[in-house]
Amino acid sequence: MFRLFAYPRTSALVRVCLIVVLASLPLALIIKSRQEVPEIVEAPSETVEETSVSTLPDFEAITNIDLKKEAFFTYFHHFIEAENQRIMQMREKLIGFRAIIDHGGDLSAIERETLASISSQYRLQDSELATPDLLDELLVRVDIIPASLALAQAATESAWGTSRFAREGNNIFGQWCFDEGCGLVPGRRADDKSHEVKAFATVDASIRAYYRNLNTNPNYEYMREIRAQMRMKGKPLDSRALAQGLLRYSERGHVYIAELHDIIRINDLLSLDQNS
Repeated sequence: MFRLFAYPRTSALVRVCLIVVLASLPLALIIKSRQEVPEIVEAPSETVEETSVSTLPDFEAITNIDLKKEAFFTYFHHFIEAENQRIMQMREKLIGFRAIIDHGGDLSAIERETLASISSQYRLQDSELATPDLLDELLVRVDIIPASLALAQAATESAWGTSRFAREGNNIFGQWCFDEGCGLVPGRRADDKSHEVKAFATVDASIRAYYRNLNTNPNYEYMREIRAQMRMKGKPLDSRALAQGLLRYSERGHVYIAELHDIIRINDLLSLDQNS
């Protein structure tokens, strides 16, 4: 095309047309490039919807013990990491609120609403604490459970995903409830007892309830104190030390804690805690 300009006999009209075409090329390329840019997709809202998972994989069908363990840890690690990420996002908001207060600022209306919502989730809505004290208490509660510890508890409480309560009620952590019809009645429940093993619609719901239990129940206040001390000292969370705060999770007490330690050690689960 450019050679046409070199010929003296090329008509003026042709030359003008060529100039127009060449001048329009950059514009055409710009328009094309903008058309090829993918649409900007809005970030999802902070509300994490529960995945529709109502039944577990058939872990009992896996006869090879090593393969069963691998399948179990792989399956549940996904859910546990998702919950840890959700909690860390909430925790970072609280740290930001604390920084605002420490620098003499005031929380906005939206920030106060967020704080009230988090307080309600972590059973502090009626605490009547001043905002700085409320934030301090929330930062003790709103924190992760290392994957190694959560997986070890899931393994022993659900019999590696094969217990009746895990299979029929998605109850991975053996949590009880006390309203009639709230779950599954244990086969060996004493006549003078009324508890049931809670049934969950999804695996997500079971895991979220487990985190809420450990992060709000007075029985595990010592675990939260150990975790808060680690945070204060800038140390990574040590699941073996945190397990010491779970003596009241099982009637087996210290034997239960030793079992958690063994599961963590034998299966090298600490390698999953690099980001905690």
